[in-house]
Amino acid sequence: MTGLAIAANGLRKSYGDKNVLKGVDLAVPTGTVFALLGPNGAGKTTAVKILSTLVTPDAGEISVGGHDLATEAQQVRAAIGATGQFSAVDGLITGRENMLLMADLHRLPKAEGRRVATELLARFDLTDAADKPASTYSGGMKRRLDIAMTLVGGPRIIFLDEPTTGLDPRSRHGMWQIIRELVAGGTTVLLTTQYLEEADQLADRIAVLHDGVIAAEGTAEELKRLVPGGHVRLRFTDPAAHRAAADALAEAARDDEALALRVPSDGSQRALRSVLDRLDAAGVAADELTVHTPDLDDVFFALTGAPALPAQTAAPTASATQAASAKENAR
Repeated sequence: MTGLAIAANGLRKSYGDKNVLKGVDLAVPTGTVFALLGPNGAGKTTAVKILSTLVTPDAGEISVGGHDLATEAQQVRAAIGATGQFSAVDGLITGRENMLLMADLHRLPKAEGRRVATELLARFDLTDAADKPASTYSGGMKRRLDIAMTLVGGPRIIFLDEPTTGLDPRSRHGMWQIIRELVAGGTTVLLTTQYLEEADQLADRIAVLHDGVIAAEGTAEELKRLVPGGHVRLRFTDPAAHRAAADALAEAARDDEALALRVPSDGSQRALRSVLDRLDAAGVAADELTVHTPDLDDVFFALTGAPALPAQTAAPTASATQAASAKENAR
């Protein structure tokens, strides 16, 4: 468990005859973002509740912040912060009063509580709204306040259970930046999310939870390589070059109308170099080369058999549109 902020082995939990977690193993290195993906009902929130001492597991060995969860629950609680799917902000009081209430719960001296509240409100760009009722805040402001409240006790480990659900694209990207800054400061974040792009953007490692077990774990790139369908697309302007390349790359699928070839590939540097070396040996150069790899939508579908998780609501950027077009053309 050296170097791990969170370690769980054989985590199990049932409610009646429903087995929610069936032996989950997790290893979250210190100072990283670990994303837990899965369809609704996969057990993500149950896992977070167990790790944050809110629910007792039926079985499993768990260490959080170097403390055994079964025998040192109080020390675990002192080391962690948690933000659930729904905001814990009290809309009837001001943002500052919410912060001071959290400081009181952490038993901070009054002066220190005021200092911490002021610093965190400034850090999360809430100073101007600090003395307004939280009910007047936008969704993004409430989420920022929620995380600011989580940080009052100075936790080394933070559980974020679907922290950007319901936020508009601008607020979501702002939340991503906050998470990156937390991790840059040494905080460990365990994140559950329904947004595949969120996991791809933020997580150092991703685990896909399905039917109570971890279906796969790795970096985003490692997970993408688990799914077939990756390829290199070569396009030519000279029909003779296209024919010569097709002869050199016998496994390639030909598109004679577009003068293009599609070569199966895992997207790795070694695979790409092999394709280029074979073209060089044939004395042919492609006019255009693009590498296509499966995305996390493909991974999620392949591992869970379920439709992809909800798409981001942002309008597609030019690059996203181009990628979608390229993906469609590749099919």
